[in-house]
Amino acid sequence: MLRLPAIVLFGLTYMSPVAVFTTYGIVNDETAGHLPAAYVLALGVMMLTAHSYGRMVRSFPAAGSAYKYSQKVFGGHVGFLTGWTLMLDYLFLPMVSFLLAGIYLHAQFPGVPQGVWSVLVLLVVLVFNVLGVKFVSRITAIVMGVTALLLITFVTLGGIESQVSAGDALQSFIPESGQWSLLAGGAAILALSFLGFDAVSTLAEEAHNPRRTIPLGIILTTAIGGGLFILVAWVGSLVRPDNDFTNPDSAGAELMETVGGSALSGAFTAVYVLGCFGSAMVSQASVSRIIFSMGRDGLLPRRLFGRLNPRFGTPVGALLAVSAVALLSTVLTLDQAVVMINFGALAAFSMVNLSVIKHYLFGRGRKNGLGARSLLINGLLPGLGFASTVWLWTSLTGDTFVVGLLWMAVGVILLAVSTRFFTRKPPELHMEEGGEELAPGPEEITPGSTKV
Repeated sequence: MLRLPAIVLFGLTYMSPVAVFTTYGIVNDETAGHLPAAYVLALGVMMLTAHSYGRMVRSFPAAGSAYKYSQKVFGGHVGFLTGWTLMLDYLFLPMVSFLLAGIYLHAQFPGVPQGVWSVLVLLVVLVFNVLGVKFVSRITAIVMGVTALLLITFVTLGGIESQVSAGDALQSFIPESGQWSLLAGGAAILALSFLGFDAVSTLAEEAHNPRRTIPLGIILTTAIGGGLFILVAWVGSLVRPDNDFTNPDSAGAELMETVGGSALSGAFTAVYVLGCFGSAMVSQASVSRIIFSMGRDGLLPRRLFGRLNPRFGTPVGALLAVSAVALLSTVLTLDQAVVMINFGALAAFSMVNLSVIKHYLFGRGRKNGLGARSLLINGLLPGLGFASTVWLWTSLTGDTFVVGLLWMAVGVILLAVSTRFFTRKPPELHMEEGGEELAPGPEEITPGSTKV
């Protein structure tokens, strides 16, 4: 049985601390150099949501996802739409991995265009997934070990190479008047870094005393992971206080070069791209299995998506569809791609916070009246969590809302058709399809994450 330290380690590897470099440059620009402050704000919001996940685990230890929580508390129709919104995340995650791989390979080998690198990585990943090749768990263990060494090296050398006087060392935490909207926009983007903390909720069946250790594990994972993000962002602000990056999208490589020269930068790029490759394989395979299950159940055209290749036993039609979406990596910018993912994530987090309020204050979770403690942990805290996630959600760009709301509209139409205008039980979304890819075995304690 897993105890608390192993559970927290699982959550941290799933979050992947190197994610701090994914949006370092673009959020630094967005917040006028106050990236650490934006991380503090994002961590505060995520801690409230982590509390809500912990509360839901106590009542539904085997559920483990925003989709399932919404389904059990609000019913199948709301649950379906929550899961459908999350599908937008799953569709865009492979594309972000290909985009990041292209960005960093182009930074290292500028003679080859970024889009060409992205397509090359996409084709290799597609072939491996069509063939059913699985070796990601071996890659991720190596990547996480080397990544930990790189982060320790960066923080150590960054402290030595600081370009900021002691009196100005905390300036990146102190926004100027009128900059709170910038911080909110930056924190909304930084939600990407925290994706994966909720994976701890999937360990309930393997955990010792899950009703206690899983909620605490979620809280500790979020707090420690967020603390690491803040530390790295702060050290980065000491090393490059001017924030004058050649390419904000590949700021991580430039930061590494600043503190450790081309050797450290090259090592970072190699490990980062390898991590992108592994994440792309996992996320592409996972969402393809979900699409296959929807085709198999008749929610999507069965002939296109509901069949496995007889030779390889893989959902080739679904893999090709996901790869077609991933070709957007050749035309979208990194910030455009990231906010598309965060639309679904923040919407799902909002539903988890609402689920706590409804279940414990107005539903079956209500016991023996409403005392002050119950109102605090089941009303005030999730209420603040809901309000703060909605605040960040509304801080995303207008284009993001156009795409996100159109996607939700398609989900409403699909739900109406499949339930004959809401007169029948809604279909089940098999968000756990892809099983091992979406939730790697805790005995491996490897990231297996769907993000970098």
